[in-house]
Amino acid sequence: MSTFQELINSDKPVLVDFSAEWCGPCKMMSPILEQVKSSLGDKVVIIKVDVDKNPGAAGAYHIQGVPTLILFHHGEIKWRQSGVVPADHLTGILSQYN
Repeated sequence: MSTFQELINSDKPVLVDFSAEWCGPCKMMSPILEQVKSSLGDKVVIIKVDVDKNPGAAGAYHIQGVPTLILFHHGEIKWRQSGVVPADHLTGILSQYN
């Protein structure tokens, strides 16, 4: 299995969903992310990171609230937003990096 650093250094855009089990809005993001993945397919990698199980990753990226979405491309942060993001908005952002 690839490490987090290997994943975010990918040629493909990598969307990381920092979330938590207890977070209501995080649960709302799951079907949205599935919709985005089905529309973009293999053009994008989507990873879910549980902040309670991975406090190091959450700390490294200064995650203050969940859900927080961060888009990496070639290891660089290209976009970041906290809260629920509509699928069409997310698809539009990700499409810029394909």
